[in-house]
Amino acid sequence: MNTMSPPEGQLSIDQCWVMLDTETVGRIALIVDAHPEIFPVNFVLQRRSIVFRTAGGTKLWAAMTAKPVAFEIDGYDAHEEMAWSVVARGEAELIETQDEKDEVDALFLEPWQPGDKDYYVRLAPKALTGRRFKVKKPDLWNTRLSDPRRAAFE
Repeated sequence: MNTMSPPEGQLSIDQCWVMLDTETVGRIALIVDAHPEIFPVNFVLQRRSIVFRTAGGTKLWAAMTAKPVAFEIDGYDAHEEMAWSVVARGEAELIETQDEKDEVDALFLEPWQPGDKDYYVRLAPKALTGRRFKVKKPDLWNTRLSDPRRAAFE
């Protein structure tokens, strides 16, 4: 067992899983027609893997043929003034057994977008990295009103 802490700002693998478990929507990055594409997906964690549902089409085809794929979530904690990001990289596989699909359904994986999402896709990361950092104070006169860092001052 490795008891060394990750370098300052880097998240451990366990911390990455905790951060993944706090979110419901992430972005899957795939190669489509020889160029990168990013798709938002809602997801659940099942047995140290990321699972999402999709319809047949570009996203499914790319997830099954693009090797490797990446998945990313990020966020900002205005109270702590901390930003963070987690990236998983690996290969996607189709979940085909009804028992596994039932296990995923029991985790309340409900697609947000209307329509049939009959295909269940699993990403079991071969690499999982994350980082967290204190954001710099915004220049209130030159920062957009929509910048979430402003929340600490308003």
